[in-house]
This record gives sequence, C-alpha cells and structure tokens, in this order.
Amino acid sequence: MKKNKIYEGKAKILYKGPEPGTLIQHFKDNATANNNEKMEIFEGKGVINNRISEHIFTLLSAIDIPNHFIKRLNMREQLIHEVDIIPLEVVVRNTAAGSLTKRLGIPNGEKLSRPLIEFYLKDDALQDPIVSEEHVVTFGWANQNELDDISSLAFRINDFLIGYFSALKIQLIDFKIEFGRIFKSEEFHIILADEISPDTCRLWDSITDKKLDKDRFRNNLGNLVEAYQEVAIRLNILHEQSNIRPLTYPKPKAVKIKKK
Repeated sequence: MKKNKIYEGKAKILYKGPEPGTLIQHFKDNATANNNEKMEIFEGKGVINNRISEHIFTLLSAIDIPNHFIKRLNMREQLIHEVDIIPLEVVVRNTAAGSLTKRLGIPNGEKLSRPLIEFYLKDDALQDPIVSEEHVVTFGWANQNELDDISSLAFRINDFLIGYFSALKIQLIDFKIEFGRIFKSEEFHIILADEISPDTCRLWDSITDKKLDKDRFRNNLGNLVEAYQEVAIRLNILHEQSNIRPLTYPKPKAVKIKKK
C-alpha cells in the first residue's frame, strides 16, 4: 500500500498514519552536518536510531514524560501521535562542546557548573539561529506557559538520561530535543516529539572520551555506524531477535589482473 508522505526532513520522513491523529515516522540512513553542506548515507543508521529512540521514549513514558511515541512498527518505522511542532530546537548542555565552545571560547570538554538550556529557531535558511525566551514569546513561537513546560520537561529528561547513561559508562555531554502541542481534555498540552538517538545527543565513553555520536561524521572520525551499534549494545537492545544486528562487511578479495 502506497504511503501518503506529508513531510521529509534531513533524517526522517513522516507519513500519514492509519488512524486520525497518528503519523508514521520513518528513519533514514542519511547523515547531515553543517546545515546540509555535508551529507552521506550510512547503511543501517536509521534502523539503529529507530530502535534506540523507541527504547528511550519508552523509558521516559515510564517516568511520566509525555511524548509522541506509540509503538514501533518495523525496523525503520514507528507509530506516533501527530503534534503541532513548536519551531524550536531545545538544547540541554552538561559539558562544553560544539557550537558553545566556538561562540564563547570555552574549552571543549569543560564541565558546566549546572545544566544549560538553549533555544534555536528551526530554520535552515537562517542556519538555525540561537534565540532567547524573549524572542520566542515576542514572535509567538510559544507562549510563556509553554516555555515553562518545555524547560521543566527538558531538565527532567536531562536528569534521567544523565543517570541512565552514566550506569552504561557513557557521558551525556548535550542533546537536542523538540516539542509539540497536542489537543487533549479540552486543551493543548506540550509533549516531547522527534527522536532521541546518537544523531541528537553527544555521547562520550566515560573512561576514554571516545565519541559515540554524530560527531564521528561531523569531525571525520569514521566508524559512525559502529559507534551507534556500541550505544545500542550498552543499552542491551542490539541482541534482540526482532531488532538490529551488527553489520558485517565482506573481506575484500584480491583481483588478478592479466597482463596483455
């Protein structure tokens, strides 16, 4: 049956769901960086991200973090609630890395005295500029009550994920999340949307500082899929029969060239 595509982004495609108020979220193998200036396809990445995001969203549901996840449909797709996405990328930082070090000259890897939350306007043409709460409210991207809910949920998610990843010997350096509005019980509510995966988090090994996230692509470190697989293994979700398995690559064969 042909799916009705309603949106395609850098890493995901959204299709109309089987019931009103639902969507099918498809995870692509594309990796992008520097506002789409750099793009590459990594076979299996979407499968891993689908499974990791499902796992984390399920854990967050268990601690009463409202989110759009309903169920995983197959290796690459999950059924989600349709929401009115708020056009903000919400970034929570625990350690200085990425754009924060460039903007403020803070050494990469320096621990922050407390978690820092930042808001970026989702607009590729403007290169997703950082904005203040005043900007958000003034231009109507969200009202103050919604911003308060977003900040509260973001810090709760951060507290949970720091502890969860720490037990797996992984440092949660920072992460990007998105939120949306859903109409329920005669009013709109703010819920977590999008995904949480190595595409949207900076994850470093607690002992070696090895990068286990998309920085392997951004910074040309190589072995991106293998790093994502390592995260899945530590989450104890890679071995399950219905889920992903480690990718294997055939050994190159020598080719004899006949001399003319």
